[in-house]
Amino acid sequence: MTTQQLLALDLLLLVLSGALYAAGGILAATLDTTSGGGRRPALAALACAGLAVLVTAGRLVSVALLAGRGWWFAGDKVLLGLPLTILPAVLVGVVGLPVLGRAAGGRGGDNHFSGAAAALLTAAYASAAGVLVAFVVGYPVSVTSAVVVIGLVLGLSGLTWLALSRRHRPGLAAGFVIVGLAPILVTTAVAFYVDIQPVTVGAGTGHAHLAAGPATDDTEPAGSMSVSDLRTGPAGNETVRSFALTARQQVVTLPSGRTVDGWTFGSLPGPEIRVRQGDLVEVTVFNRDIADGVTAHWHGYPVPNGEDGVAGLTQDAIRPGESFTYRFVARDTGTYWYHAHQVSSEAVARGLFGSLVVEPAETGPATMDLAVPVHTIDGITILGSTDRIIAPAVTTGRPVRLRLINTDPVPHRISISGTPYVVSAVDGTALNEPTSISGRVLRIPAGGRYDVVLAVPAGQVAVAVEGAPDTGVWLDPAGGLPDGRAVFTDGADLDLLDYGSAASSPGTTDLPVDREATLVLDRQLRFLGGIPTFAQTINGQVYPHVPPIVVREGELVRLTVANRGAEAHPMHPHGHRVLVQSRNGVPVRGSPLWLDTFDVQPGEVWQVLLRADNPGLWMAHCHNLQHATQGMVVHLIYEGVSTPFALGGSVGNRPE
Repeated sequence: MTTQQLLALDLLLLVLSGALYAAGGILAATLDTTSGGGRRPALAALACAGLAVLVTAGRLVSVALLAGRGWWFAGDKVLLGLPLTILPAVLVGVVGLPVLGRAAGGRGGDNHFSGAAAALLTAAYASAAGVLVAFVVGYPVSVTSAVVVIGLVLGLSGLTWLALSRRHRPGLAAGFVIVGLAPILVTTAVAFYVDIQPVTVGAGTGHAHLAAGPATDDTEPAGSMSVSDLRTGPAGNETVRSFALTARQQVVTLPSGRTVDGWTFGSLPGPEIRVRQGDLVEVTVFNRDIADGVTAHWHGYPVPNGEDGVAGLTQDAIRPGESFTYRFVARDTGTYWYHAHQVSSEAVARGLFGSLVVEPAETGPATMDLAVPVHTIDGITILGSTDRIIAPAVTTGRPVRLRLINTDPVPHRISISGTPYVVSAVDGTALNEPTSISGRVLRIPAGGRYDVVLAVPAGQVAVAVEGAPDTGVWLDPAGGLPDGRAVFTDGADLDLLDYGSAASSPGTTDLPVDREATLVLDRQLRFLGGIPTFAQTINGQVYPHVPPIVVREGELVRLTVANRGAEAHPMHPHGHRVLVQSRNGVPVRGSPLWLDTFDVQPGEVWQVLLRADNPGLWMAHCHNLQHATQGMVVHLIYEGVSTPFALGGSVGNRPE
């Protein structure tokens, strides 16, 4: 049974026990008004109570199994959820079951039924509070949250006991109301107040400044380095490759004749930026009419921090009529992409993205090289610039490299049929001794890239995206087109942790870890921008309140990322790659796997290593950009680095 299934089972047992306790309590309460007690209702109440106790006992097993998967999945249940349900269950066993047993056997009066009903309803409240523990408290459990939940149960239980016992004690009733409501009202008010306050990430260490709201003081901490200083200097001996991107609103007519109302960098997707290793890349972004502003972020590429393109952190958003020039040396080869990082969940979805390809300085054998970003806009999936089949002219035996880029917020499954192929690189980094495969499906996470290399056979090769039969890639030496739409060929997903050959990673796996950090991903009720929201959380907090990971340059950091939620979270640290160590405790058995977007699926736990070798203030977030907008963002900050830029303010910086 998977961790996600265990979490679902535990929640089901919790709800079932609560429903049974409530049903038994209601039946027991009716016995007070039933002449002679009523054996049949008593028997039904007894059955509900007994089953509820058994189900509660079953939770001991489910929680124990979850604890075996990691404290992140069981901590809230062990510390708060189980005690809340077990203690009332004991009360039911001591008070409720004997009374109901005597009544069911026709041996009891009706004078004790109110106590039995109160005990059962208390257990029902405790079970309901267990649901709150799962969706509101989560990980980690704080003393404050425990007080709130326990107070709520005690307050409701006390009021129920007074009502069922028909005792008119206004003072005692008021006390129970205060016990139940006061902690909720106080903590809610405090949470709201904290959420609307300006935030300074790293303020406690004096090493980094990130204000939420208008900046009131541009003075940086003494001895600090500004992100504005972490930029690329003038060209030396490098070849300068200059590009210009104009962000604008644009109605785009697709090859099918359908139109979409987009935001583009002049085309959909934006112009491909293709350079050679060692080039100095210079990209000037001009904003024609995007009212919210725009930036350019170089997804997966280790640019200097000041070139990262995150509004409110490394620069101000480029307002209409303004421009900004990014410069970086293309030291690493591979497949990357660029996209806006101002209101990014909307900007990327509407078309502000493009491909970035860095080829080796020394050219190899002639190969057809196609960058194929997969994107969905207005419900239409396009590959490259088309919502139809891409059918380039090919010849038998010619090598083809397909650079598959997922620019969507969800994973895409892609099949390749007609010939074996090799996944030569992932997220821009070559794999060690990858083998030829066929019949597998490539599941590419949001933001991820797979380089696929194949030789064109005498027949046809079909590349298809699951759920998007109107588009695909068709390689046919005869120059034909597919008969009908692209057919996705289902199969088992390729597991990259088992693919390729193992090899050492000098400078990383052979050195001790300097710092550990844990990120627990969940979905919980939180204030977000002052509004109660079912938010996406990291360690129980939402952006910009998630405590940052503070590092020193040169440190080796191990990140443990656990997903308690029901959705996949493709985690993307800016400015760095991570080396995957394990998933669910199972180490990587294939090629060393360096990723800049690693997909943590529900119930999974990933451990990755990150070398802190690129000073700055860096976002790390879920690349389902809606999740980032809903709070799933943390910062990796280097000691001694600060920023003069602020969230909000007169320019309206909103990176997510």
